[in-house]
Amino acid sequence: VQLVESGGGLVQAGGSLRLSCAASVSITGINAMAWYRQAPGKQRELVALISSGGSINYADSVKGRFTISRDSSNDTVYLQMNSLKPEDTAVYYCNAQMIVYYWGQGTQVTVSS
Repeated sequence: VQLVESGGGLVQAGGSLRLSCAASVSITGINAMAWYRQAPGKQRELVALISSGGSINYADSVKGRFTISRDSSNDTVYLQMNSLKPEDTAVYYCNAQMIVYYWGQGTQVTVSS
């Protein structure tokens, strides 16, 4: 399984970005798709997850600001990020949860104050 992220960049606080994760296989066969992030000097943390059944979970820090969604027609998962804060600055990774976890290469999101 290959995952390719795109959509990161530099944005001012209060701005928005949409991340995309294109999978090389049908996402309907994947137990869950998720977005994680890792800031410098910190552990990787779960940001949002969507299960094959449609259940969605968010980290408390992004609830109400981020939205995870998927498009099975093109095997892509999205993360819409609104009201961005400097503390959202991190490398964001797409994750596919099957018997093993698969990871994308990551995309940098930088939020300036």
